[in-house]
Amino acid sequence: MQSSDVLVVGKGNAALCAALAAREAGAQVTMLEAASREEAGGNSAFAGGVMRFAFGTVDELKRVTDLSDEEIATSDFGTNTEDEYFDDLFRLTSFRTDPALSELLVTRSQDTMAWLRSQGVRFVPNFGRQAAMVDGKRRFFGRLPIEVSGGGAGLVAFLDRAAEKAGIEVSYDTRAVSLVYDGERVSGVRAKRDGKMVEFTARAVVLACGGFEANPEWRARYLGPGWELAKVRGTRFNVGDGLRMALDIGAQPCGNWSGCHATGWDRYAPEFGDKSIGDQFQKHSYIFGLLINANGKRFVDEGLDFHSFTYARYGGEVLRQPGQFAWQVFDAKAKPLLRPEYRMKKMTKVTADTLEELAPKLEGVDAKAFLATVRAFNEAVMTEVRFDHTVKDGRGTRGIEPPKSNWAQRLDTPPFEAYATTCGVTFTFGGVRIDPASGQVVDVIGAPIAGLYAAGEMVGGLFYFNYPSGTGLVSGAVFGRLAGTGAAAAVIGNE
Repeated sequence: MQSSDVLVVGKGNAALCAALAAREAGAQVTMLEAASREEAGGNSAFAGGVMRFAFGTVDELKRVTDLSDEEIATSDFGTNTEDEYFDDLFRLTSFRTDPALSELLVTRSQDTMAWLRSQGVRFVPNFGRQAAMVDGKRRFFGRLPIEVSGGGAGLVAFLDRAAEKAGIEVSYDTRAVSLVYDGERVSGVRAKRDGKMVEFTARAVVLACGGFEANPEWRARYLGPGWELAKVRGTRFNVGDGLRMALDIGAQPCGNWSGCHATGWDRYAPEFGDKSIGDQFQKHSYIFGLLINANGKRFVDEGLDFHSFTYARYGGEVLRQPGQFAWQVFDAKAKPLLRPEYRMKKMTKVTADTLEELAPKLEGVDAKAFLATVRAFNEAVMTEVRFDHTVKDGRGTRGIEPPKSNWAQRLDTPPFEAYATTCGVTFTFGGVRIDPASGQVVDVIGAPIAGLYAAGEMVGGLFYFNYPSGTGLVSGAVFGRLAGTGAAAAVIGNE
């Protein structure tokens, strides 16, 4: 039996933030990680690393990262004010996001970024994927000017170093199985390590071990038929253990249990994420081309908004298509605009000098219907409107369904390229209800469960139907810090 003040289950971004916050508050902290040291890091290790936080001025950005005078003079960073953040979050979640949780997320996002920086995390301008040169200045779009150096894997590495420096003990290859609960208070976790059951006692437990996205049975049960066929973008260890343990002792389910973050992912990617590839199986430049299903038809408005505001929903739309796949089709005009992941070696791609030659190369697609779809699309493009990929340019289509609202360009310039995609599920939206003041888990009638806290993907109520890019890592940090501080305060206050 091993004992500590605060026991954190998981070792991704949210878990590490909880552990660091609890240690900062004076608690002795132990972490349990189901994965080995090499596979540790949860979904965070597979994330792209963009961070969506509230800011209105360059001085506020400078709280988070160093910016040179030249970078400031030659860049238009835009803004993501608290009002803009709220507008995006409420709009994308159909106004269902929990007001108290979203208030915390938005209003604490900048301070949390500054706190992460104080823990040794390095942030840099997001020049590579969210910016373009316009009239001699680099303009950022999607309200995402900052990313972690080294992406999600870099974030985990920075926080790992901070945790080691803080003296936080980590037990790897240790899968939490159940909570130690006497009906009144959680006082530890039973876990399996080296084939044996081990009990860890603690005065408070923080569950930050992810959702159920890596569990195909739960995906089919909660997300619906066909979801067991989705690829998993991240870790294979997020199978819902934390949620099951919490629900087993009466925690209150909360949020969009039939919803998840799901994106376009290479059709023949591995079943789970590959750390050597990271997020590069993703395909997010569909806004500049056409998404074509097996019937040779378009099925979404590719240009509805910047990919940051549609990509987490469109993966589910791909899964609903015949055969659970779609081809992204581009011509030569779009090629300079494609994101870096379109240049990696491990992907499913075909090319041709004519559309007629391309059509039969689109495996599983009705070639004749595809050609008819492209002809109709080309005729519908509003060519009189100027194309501008850095703003929602209003260059759409007329007279076709679904429409394309922005960035519509005729597919008429060879060579043509197409990329086969399926659905890659990132994380699930359903979780448990927490007290916004402390991160403490509440039971089915709303009473706090003594000694139990939750953070990260396990917090239900933030995301419904959709998700603004870059919010996951920030919410993990905000609510991880909240839960760690809350757990430590309860422990220290009871001494």
